[in-house]
Amino acid sequence: MLVLTRKPRQQIMIGDSIVVNVVEVQGDNVRIAIEAPRDVKIYRGEIYRAIQEENRKAAMPADLDLSSLPKI
Repeated sequence: MLVLTRKPRQQIMIGDSIVVNVVEVQGDNVRIAIEAPRDVKIYRGEIYRAIQEENRKAAMPADLDLSSLPKI
């Protein structure tokens, strides 16, 4: 993990195509703007974890009650 100190209007470059701009700092809150290509998905951490959990649930086989199906 890289930890950086930045002031408002300063930037962080990620690779050649992603720019993180520090917009504003107010107490414990930091506002950032991210410039990235459209194909790069950007999520807040808690949203990303919720998506991952839903994907895990969807991938798990469901318990099916097959007892009501006609026997062949």
